Amino acid sequence: MSASQHSLRPQPQARCASREGRRGASPHLAPSQNRLLAALPLEDFSRLLPHLEPVPLPAGATVYGPGDRHRHLYFVTAGIVSRLHVMRDGASAEFAVTGREGVVGIASFLGGDSMPARALVLSPGYAYRLAAAALTREFDRGGALALILLRYTEALITQMAQTVVCNRHHSLHQQLCRWILLCLDRLPSNEIAMTQELIADMLGVRREGVTEAAGRLQKAGLIHYSRGHIAVIDRPGLEAQVCECYAVVKREYDRLLRPAAAAGGAGSGRRAAPVPYGWAHIPPALN
Repeated sequence: MSASQHSLRPQPQARCASREGRRGASPHLAPSQNRLLAALPLEDFSRLLPHLEPVPLPAGATVYGPGDRHRHLYFVTAGIVSRLHVMRDGASAEFAVTGREGVVGIASFLGGDSMPARALVLSPGYAYRLAAAALTREFDRGGALALILLRYTEALITQMAQTVVCNRHHSLHQQLCRWILLCLDRLPSNEIAMTQELIADMLGVRREGVTEAAGRLQKAGLIHYSRGHIAVIDRPGLEAQVCECYAVVKREYDRLLRPAAAAGGAGSGRRAAPVPYGWAHIPPALN
């Protein structure tokens, strides 16, 4: 493990007894809070369970740095992880965000072993990590996990591509609306704890531009911004001002990340109704 990952250590209660977690354990550590793990048939999930380790995601922690070997796959259960590139001069730009709908560390199953991007924790939370060796064994089986992870990767690629298009063709005002909504979909409330400076780093723009765009949204009564906290007051109004990119990404995640089987377990022959990401209840992250 590289130095950048030292803060991501397993919790003392590093094993769970069921899909919902050990009786009496913190609900923040339930594997089923991750949409991909919750979508697995019971048989596949039970096979993974002994290999899942809960780890905290402290705000500001680097899950993977540029070039780090992806030794684990992190199934996020709460919080937000940003994927971004940092240039030699320190300038940065985000190309994707991941919450409870996804995983961090896709190089561990794509065969590249590492990526030149950084995975940074924007909003604190938790994840379950799976060692690359256990992941490889599951992929060799050719079961549900492989299909779910590949479909997630397709959704992630859509988000990355749409971010590039948005940054090129849409105004900073629209980009900020898109970014706020993407973060909001991955949080348990209508509030985002984020400074304007950090938002500017994520969008790859000047802080003054974010200040102006946030001021327009606040003047329109859509958000309230104060001391590093954004409270969304009128989400429908915000969605009315966002560009098409947000809907494209959300639609693809909803289309691709459907449960593999009903909650009744593998072989039941039933399928659970798809749960649109961002609208299911997410318990608060522990700070």
